[in-house]
Amino acid sequence: MLRLSVPDIIKLIEAEKTFEAVSEDYSFTLKIDSYAPYICGAVHDGHQFRKSLWDSCLHTEYERWYEEDPCTKQMIQSHPIVIAGCDSRFEYDLNRAPETAIYTDAWGKQLWKSPLEKDAKEFSLQKHYNFYRVVKALLEKLESMHKKVLVFDMHSYNWKRWDREVPTWNMGTANIDNKRFGNIATSWSAKLGEMQFPNGIKSTSLINDTFQGNGYFLKYITQNFTNTLVLATEIAKVYCDELTGIIYPEVVHSVEKQLKELIPLQSQEFQDAE
Repeated sequence: MLRLSVPDIIKLIEAEKTFEAVSEDYSFTLKIDSYAPYICGAVHDGHQFRKSLWDSCLHTEYERWYEEDPCTKQMIQSHPIVIAGCDSRFEYDLNRAPETAIYTDAWGKQLWKSPLEKDAKEFSLQKHYNFYRVVKALLEKLESMHKKVLVFDMHSYNWKRWDREVPTWNMGTANIDNKRFGNIATSWSAKLGEMQFPNGIKSTSLINDTFQGNGYFLKYITQNFTNTLVLATEIAKVYCDELTGIIYPEVVHSVEKQLKELIPLQSQEFQDAE
């Protein structure tokens, strides 16, 4: 893996080079093994939280971890193009627009002891901006090479906080062109619902049940790239104990192994569709 500046990453993309890199400021990673017609993204995988913010933050490390999406990068790591955030969404949220990317409160609790200084905010927002510079360059390249591009936008959610039965998988489709792409979203949801988990964990899949797909990553891509479909894919945290922070590696591995087969199938189906 290389450590590269954003301009150097973009130059490699424009030249259609394969590489694996972490951004110069360690805020995100990008791997390109080939310029396939699909991308896997894990924008909330990161847990890094820069030291200058530690004393200002009212949330504990566990509280931050609880709202992040641990292991989502691992679930998609075998695919040819993988982009993932390294920083915690509590510093800046890549799945929110820049004007709301830095929280003042999070899940009903004030985040900072006192409001952040302007310089601290700008430092974080520059990382948000750089991430989307790379996303833009990558999709411009892929759309120039393929008639259509599919983005698997991987997230997880805390199922135990719900007071009703919720699905193992949730697809959010409120902000995609359902007239054009609704059948692909339905097909993807069906594939997810057929997955098999160890330890007797059941697999169910619904569309727009717990979340509707309102994230900025999806909206940014959808609004700027007419031939790209983003599948906002949420897995309930059945792969860990969300109350203690224990990860179940056998479940994570099972998801990764099955997605290694299902994602290329869905990508090919998308390419073949009229």
